[in-house]
Amino acid sequence: MSKSINIIKSTVVPLNMENVDTDQIIPARFLKATSRDGFGKNLFRDWRYENDDENKPKKNFALNNPIYKGKILVAAKNFGCGSSREHAAWAIKDAGFDVVVSSFFADIFKNNSLNNFLLPVTVSEEFLQEIFKAAEKNPAAEVEVNLTEQTISIADGSPESFDINSYKKTCLLNGYDDIDYLLSMRTEIEQFEAEKTFYDLSSHLRAD
Repeated sequence: MSKSINIIKSTVVPLNMENVDTDQIIPARFLKATSRDGFGKNLFRDWRYENDDENKPKKNFALNNPIYKGKILVAAKNFGCGSSREHAAWAIKDAGFDVVVSSFFADIFKNNSLNNFLLPVTVSEEFLQEIFKAAEKNPAAEVEVNLTEQTISIADGSPESFDINSYKKTCLLNGYDDIDYLLSMRTEIEQFEAEKTFYDLSSHLRAD
């Protein structure tokens, strides 16, 4: 499972459905596992199969349509609402997606995604509809997400900018979790501690 993200250029899987909650992303009956691996096969489980039977995929569901594939999941407005289960981000990432695009994300889902190396890109409703139209017209059309520049574009079209927390951006670009980030600053932290110790000692000697 890749961690670092910079430029993702890929075809998309369109999920043109609003108000997709976390129980639909990964049903509660699959939350017993504690490892992040293996959740991808149960992504949108109740929508993907008839009677929960993997041998009976629903043909009209996007993830079962062979013409749609890629590292970018495109969803309609209000994606990731509902309960705060982190497993939703695990499932999407484990299914092979690095980016989720929507015009609105639930805050908790958005934060869980960023903490699990899944980039949520918030775009305008107009731009979102352009992506859906492009994918419907040509499933081979690619979308490019440039995290460094914080832009997203369809094929060779004009880009739209998106926002991201600067700390989370640094973590995603480098594949850092919170601990990795602190370790990357080890030299600076040790230097700060040494300077602080020297300053404290100097202040003490002057006081004496």
